[in-house]
Amino acid sequence: MIVCYYSGGICHPSFIFSKYNRRCTAISKENLRINEEIRAREVRLISSANDQLGILSLRDALRLAAEQQLDLVEVAPLAKPPVCRIMDYGKFRYEQQKREKEAKKKQKIVTIKEVKVRPNIEDHDFLVKLKNAQRFLLDGDKVKATVMFRGRELSHPELGRQVLVRMAAELKDIANVERDPKLEGKNMIMILAAKQQQLTHPLPQQQTPQPQSSPEQH
Repeated sequence: MIVCYYSGGICHPSFIFSKYNRRCTAISKENLRINEEIRAREVRLISSANDQLGILSLRDALRLAAEQQLDLVEVAPLAKPPVCRIMDYGKFRYEQQKREKEAKKKQKIVTIKEVKVRPNIEDHDFLVKLKNAQRFLLDGDKVKATVMFRGRELSHPELGRQVLVRMAAELKDIANVERDPKLEGKNMIMILAAKQQQLTHPLPQQQTPQPQSSPEQH
């Protein structure tokens, strides 16, 4: 249950204030009963200004809501008696959906992207895999670095560990090792998680050998 502590002001429209425990409790996000859908004979009524109006019959509560051209909403159906609030239910639902949509926009879904390497990987291929891992991490994703062993390569797991340790060292400015290299069957796996700060040092670039000019013949 979401609870916010009352500080002398008016609760947010998504909360109801109880004078008994001095707390504001979140209104249920489930489908709420409104107006004639409410089944209780008596309800504890809260005004549109968040004032406690006490226990009233359902008929009187509906009358008060109708006089203000507002809705009677059952916000705490499990209470005894149920708690109802007078409000503009359409406006309440609109604002609630708007807040949920904004919250979803701010959420970052973290996925795990896999980078597969071999224990005897060459430098050029290693740099390609390293750049892929860098791109995933800068996107905010986690990286599952996997060394795949074949046949007798399993007798030298230290070679795979060296590859993973090298990758972690190259990415230390943007990533933390969330899970140390561990052998699982024929694979050795390491998990990297992105740091909050951006990359400050570029990855090493592959050196392309320059063609040598042949000596002129006279």
